[in-house]
Amino acid sequence: MSGTAVHLNPENRQAALRDMAQEQLDVLVIGGGVVGSGAALDAATRGLRVGLVEARDYAAGTSSRSSKLVHGGLRYLEQLDFGLVREALRERSLILNRLAPHLARPVPFLYPLQHRVWERFYVGSGVLLYDTLGGRHGVPSHRHLTRRQALREFPSLRKDALVGAIQYYDGQVDDARHTMMLARTAAEYGALCATSTRVTGFLREGDRVSGARVKDLETGEELEIRARQTINAAGVWTDEIQEMVGGRGQINVRASKGVHIVVPRDRIRSQTGIISRTEKSVLFIIPWHENWIIGTTDTDWELDLAHPAASRSDVDYLLDHANALLQTPLTHEDVVGVYAGLRPLLSGESEDTSQLSREHAVVSPVAGLVMVAGGKYTTYRVMAKDAVDAVAHGFSRTVPPCCTDNIPLVGAEGYTADWNRREQLATESGLHLARIEHLLNRYGSLTGELLALVKERPELAEPLPDAPTYLRVEAYYAALAEGALHLDDILTRRTRISIESVDRGLAAAEEIAELVAPVLGWSDDQAKNEVEHYRARVAAEIDSQEQPDDQTADAARLGASDVRFVQD
Repeated sequence: MSGTAVHLNPENRQAALRDMAQEQLDVLVIGGGVVGSGAALDAATRGLRVGLVEARDYAAGTSSRSSKLVHGGLRYLEQLDFGLVREALRERSLILNRLAPHLARPVPFLYPLQHRVWERFYVGSGVLLYDTLGGRHGVPSHRHLTRRQALREFPSLRKDALVGAIQYYDGQVDDARHTMMLARTAAEYGALCATSTRVTGFLREGDRVSGARVKDLETGEELEIRARQTINAAGVWTDEIQEMVGGRGQINVRASKGVHIVVPRDRIRSQTGIISRTEKSVLFIIPWHENWIIGTTDTDWELDLAHPAASRSDVDYLLDHANALLQTPLTHEDVVGVYAGLRPLLSGESEDTSQLSREHAVVSPVAGLVMVAGGKYTTYRVMAKDAVDAVAHGFSRTVPPCCTDNIPLVGAEGYTADWNRREQLATESGLHLARIEHLLNRYGSLTGELLALVKERPELAEPLPDAPTYLRVEAYYAALAEGALHLDDILTRRTRISIESVDRGLAAAEEIAELVAPVLGWSDDQAKNEVEHYRARVAAEIDSQEQPDDQTADAARLGASDVRFVQD
């Protein structure tokens, strides 16, 4: 098979930190979410020397907790934000067709109609405009359905919930894997990337920011990283970083909590997702492998930013709105996973977070520092481009223009050819065809690296306990090549076992810890500690989801410490 890439592993991370401390960078990027990783890739592919630091893990915050969609935002048409929708649809097309075809794919949605004639015309006109703005690249065109046709597509839909429907398509992506692949692609082009590296302050030369002081949370070592320009892409932590340099009022970010629940695929009979309006926002029921994702809420959040907690009232809200559409009601017992994320919205005068801007802003509060905030997952590349354009003005030499619209992520090159020969790969490897398809849609042409590991160690072809969708080789490879430093990184972001398995990954935790301990250099005690921390995290999350409101849910979630900050 084709495809190899730089391995993100503990040795690579230590080398990156050493190099960042010993040389002056052109650009230091703070934040390993989708925008920060995108900015590192953008700067590296313009020929700049780049460093990326992230306090926890790639996509540990907002970028792993989205609705898993790359979309234009159909509801923004109603707000007449045509520019944002057009931009997002262009990016959707790039992600689906050129940048990450191995990670993203089209997904169909039904929009149920509840009023005859006028609603079909109103919504149909909007969806037609949506298709037109998107250029219809990478996804099929919309179509109008009668009630009978809609119920054939979505048999679990209540008959009294619609008089007809419109079906349209958007894109779907595993956000956490996509973000990690962005960082890995940046490393492929020379970026120095280090997670578990927290910024504690900024270096100054007069009034100018000249880099940052950081703490290696794995060793406790403190380092200074010098850079000609620094980009802050810290998302909901933007205001905190802004205060660290004394620049106030340039950008104000307001955190909006979005909660999603996960239910097994057999609880809802359908060939398509669904989107429906609610009194506050929209409700999505989204097909997700062997499950459904149902979301989302949209509420103000002023508590812990690192671990936003979902309360029982959040789960009730989603179940109630989903059950208004479903023949067979869902209950709390049907919920196998829950996750909450914070949208970094640009704050305005509106008290309603659903009305705050999804546009992004790029500002420079002090010389040498550029801050980028706002936006939406789909437009990460545009945000990254604008941030690097801004720092480019600070160089005495000419910086080439952005080229990331033509830079496929690692695993994309050769993916189509490998997909076409998937039956041959199954025969050669001895794995079932469904396993090969699963790997190709998570690793693309890098699948060959995993198959080589399986050939060398056949026991890695076994499925993980109580998580049979995933093979042991996937957990091993996460530590070997994908930057996972802790058990939580593997169960929550490299795989999605923590939200897809009924036991939230508890059965698989010990086996994975033993499997990756040699790669990550863990002693027996360290491996046990990782398992204990993961169990405590799961218990705290389940406890928080039984609490009645945000305050009590937050207190319950904070009952489990972050494994990275124990020695801090």
